[in-house]
Amino acid sequence: MDFIKFLIVLAISVTLVTGEDVCYKETCQKPANNYRFLFYDVNPSEGFNLRRDVYMRMAVLANKLKNSQDPNLNSFLLVLPPWSHLMHWPYSEEPEHIPWSMFFDINSLNKFAPVIELHQYFALLKKQKYTKCILDEVYVLQHFEDMFESGNFEEKWLIEKCQKPPKMKFFYYANITASNIKCLSFHGPATKLAELFKLEKSRTLMLERAEVALHDTFGNDLYWKARRSMRFNRELRKVANDFRIMKLDSNDEDDLTTLPPDWRDEKPKRNAKGGPYLAVHMRRRDFLRGRADKVPDLLNVAKQISKKLNELKLAKIFIATDAPRIEFEELNKALSPKYEVYKYQASKHVESKYSAGGIAIIDQIICSYARYFIGTSDSTFSFRIQEEREILGFPTKSTFNVLCKNNTNCEKPSVWKIVY
Repeated sequence: MDFIKFLIVLAISVTLVTGEDVCYKETCQKPANNYRFLFYDVNPSEGFNLRRDVYMRMAVLANKLKNSQDPNLNSFLLVLPPWSHLMHWPYSEEPEHIPWSMFFDINSLNKFAPVIELHQYFALLKKQKYTKCILDEVYVLQHFEDMFESGNFEEKWLIEKCQKPPKMKFFYYANITASNIKCLSFHGPATKLAELFKLEKSRTLMLERAEVALHDTFGNDLYWKARRSMRFNRELRKVANDFRIMKLDSNDEDDLTTLPPDWRDEKPKRNAKGGPYLAVHMRRRDFLRGRADKVPDLLNVAKQISKKLNELKLAKIFIATDAPRIEFEELNKALSPKYEVYKYQASKHVESKYSAGGIAIIDQIICSYARYFIGTSDSTFSFRIQEEREILGFPTKSTFNVLCKNNTNCEKPSVWKIVY
């Protein structure tokens, strides 16, 4: 699929923005040719929620570059890679190239870091029609080969021989390539890459395998600013909130979960009550193979849910799961009719517009507003819900819980409290 075809598809689902819409705050008066553009991508096998984590690392880097006094650094815009061929999402051989605005509020992201979509990059440069896009420089990040054997984890970077043949085309487009590709052995936080960018004069730079770069400080205030800026698309939030109201007797006013329109106005709190339902994220499929020692059988899950519902004096349970339909029906049968069991079923409109990714986000939002949440051990899907609940201001005891394999194997998840 070339980029011309992508623009036709995109025009149907997303209105292309003007050059005025893609500039960032004080740089809005800057001519297009004064920007520098930082592209990035990750290992194709990485899933949606880990890619969100890599975005935060890149956003913190972009935030640092924006605040630099060096004009060679503070003119960077971070170009968001389209979502395509994601693990756990069904997809055809033809890449989808879903823009970030389908899932996230781009204006909210921009209040932390100067970001634009890939299609906005071409709109800004007024390159709506073209045959080839050639990036100036591509750096393929890789780990130092002897790092884990030697135990030397000092922060450093060095251009070295490629450990694997680098790819020559990017974002699953046949016509986005590069004139110069180098492999960068790297260990350290993403912000350390500013050292390289200070020496580099190219206008368009690409970081391939960006997941190699680490967080500066995991869980500090800057991490949480990046995380808080990642508000979901408004329509997805409305769909989830309508479901809460209609099925779960849940709304922000009664649940004490109202947030200000701008994430920068959020204040520390721990008084969120949540809707009168228990939410459970029950990961199955690949976890049944890869983490069988931590995944309980369905009867055990039903017992744990019943016990918690009785403790909380609740009658409604919301299930977010990747389990096959037959497994969900088995769990539903074990819990009904004593309890009301709910699972989100997307309308044809939501399913066709937002696909599996949007449905997963709706599940996460609904879980985030529950009176009590139980996740799956080691699941990044559960971890993102726990972060959302920290932002909403829930007590930690109602958030950091997981389904137990059995009574003797129930390790609590790490508690990462929000920092302002």
